[in-house]
Order: sequence, then C-alpha cells, then structure tokens
Amino acid sequence: VQLQASGGGLVQPGGSLRLSCVSSRRTSSNNGMGWFRQAPGKEREFVAGITWNGSITSYADSVKGRFTISRDNAKGTVYLQMNNVKPEDTADYYCAQNRGVGAGSDSLRHAYWGRGTLVTVSR
Repeated sequence: VQLQASGGGLVQPGGSLRLSCVSSRRTSSNNGMGWFRQAPGKEREFVAGITWNGSITSYADSVKGRFTISRDNAKGTVYLQMNNVKPEDTADYYCAQNRGVGAGSDSLRHAYWGRGTLVTVSR
C-alpha cells in the first residue's frame, strides 16, 4: 500500500488548509486511517483518526474543534481540514493506515505510512 499526502504549504495564523491522502489500494477502505505530525525537534504525535467507514473520529486535544478528519472511500482518499491554524501546528503531516478498522492513536497500530507534507503556519 502506498499513501500519498498532499496539500501542505504556508498559511497565516487563523487561516485554513486541507490535506489529502490518497491510497494506492481500494482495500484501504477496510481500514481505519490516521493523521500524525512531527514538528522540528519533537516526537511524532497523533492528530486525528477515523474508522474504516467514517462513523467514528478521534482527535488530539490540541486540535479538537479546529481540525476535521473525513474520508471518501469511493475515491480512496482521507482528508484533514485544518481551520484556525496556529503557529504550533507547524509540522510535517503524515497519513497512515491502521492495521484494523479503528480510529486509534497508537502509531504502532498503523502499518503503512505516506511521506509527509509540510505545513508552515506563519505571518
């Protein structure tokens, strides 16, 4: 499985950005998906997760109410809508496929990872 994340870029504080993650295999629609991020000098952290059918989502406390994860299984794509971004959201963002159907935050439960897409929040 290959995952391709895109949509990163430079955005001002308070602005919005939408990240996309496309899977190379339709079978990814049977798996939960997650977004993680890693800022310079920091460990990778969970951002958001979604179950295989999109019925349940989970978020890190730091992004609750600002970010929304969604998926379109017909297109094999997972999205991360980022609103009201803050400078501390600056990081490389990675999408990952869960080994199961859940929306959990454990990176060890994610078997496949895409390359990161860089989000920079700055004036």
